[in-house]
Amino acid sequence: MNKPVTHDDLHIAHAAAAPAAAPKSGLRKKLFAGLAGAVVLAGAGFSAYQGVVASKHAVTDNAYVEAQTAQVTALTSGPVAEVPVVDAQAVRKGDVLVVLDSADRRLELQQAEAALAQAERQVRGYQATDTALDGQAGARKADLARACAELARVSTEYDRRQPLAAGGAISGEELTSAKTALDSARAVVAQAEGSLRAAEGERAANLVRISGVSLEQNPEVTAARFRVDQARVALERTVVRAPVDGIVTKRTVQVGQMVQPGTLMLTVVPVQQAYVMANFKEGQLAKVRAGQSVELESDLYGKDVVYHGRVVGFSGGTGAATAVVPAQNATGNWIKVVQRLPVRIALDPKELQAHPLNVGLSMKADIDISR
Repeated sequence: MNKPVTHDDLHIAHAAAAPAAAPKSGLRKKLFAGLAGAVVLAGAGFSAYQGVVASKHAVTDNAYVEAQTAQVTALTSGPVAEVPVVDAQAVRKGDVLVVLDSADRRLELQQAEAALAQAERQVRGYQATDTALDGQAGARKADLARACAELARVSTEYDRRQPLAAGGAISGEELTSAKTALDSARAVVAQAEGSLRAAEGERAANLVRISGVSLEQNPEVTAARFRVDQARVALERTVVRAPVDGIVTKRTVQVGQMVQPGTLMLTVVPVQQAYVMANFKEGQLAKVRAGQSVELESDLYGKDVVYHGRVVGFSGGTGAATAVVPAQNATGNWIKVVQRLPVRIALDPKELQAHPLNVGLSMKADIDISR
């Protein structure tokens, strides 16, 4: 049979429980105190880290490997005869990448060489003609001299007969004949002078083609030689060679394809000349300067490989400013967005050779801004 619980019983129970509750309350206070201390220590540690370490470094993982890729385009027209390289193949500067059919270019070169030979013969003809024209001009001078001498003679005869005709010593018919001879001599002199001027003019015109320059420097020969050089260059361009050391990428050309000047055939990526473009927030760049040292890690190799580089320079504008469609911040519903500025970082060639990187790989960059 259950005994009823009285007021005295409850008082006794509370008195028994009080000593057990007191230790729990003390433990709770100690835990809160410990938590508060941990928060204070964490804050102090963070402040110390910011002051000692973080304030001397600018770090971002928004960084990528880039390189000045070489786009290989056709410099002359023609069908593709051979493509001895494939994508991902390593090539050295000067290696053959594409060979075009050279039949048309060879014919053009032969035609230009024939035109050059013809121009040289023509100029030599001008030189030979000058000698002939010089002799012809000399002959015209001699003719003029004879004509002048004859004019002087008949003029003297006429002057001698004219007084005699006035006194009746000679007939009028004889004086008329002397006058006719004088007029004829004058006409011969005029004709000789005209022939001499024509010969001298013809020689002067011929001298314009050859005067003051040798055969090699003659404008006609020079122009013909230029066409030969041009045809020879076009023939050489049927063999397309690698402009730099690198890796073949984006090969689009195929054997039998007809290409025109400017047709993109493939791309060569110079991986040994790779660099890093790190996009830092604008608030991180106050102390970043060209020449500062940088440590970099690649997602490809992880933390086991650390690259050492230096800051080369800064981009002329942020990514938003240089975008195809730049942001228009003058609108009324503008929201400020923290911008990032690309920073170019040069890598150590020896480290690149030991651990090659490919364009587009992600990197983590840590710039030492303590100096």
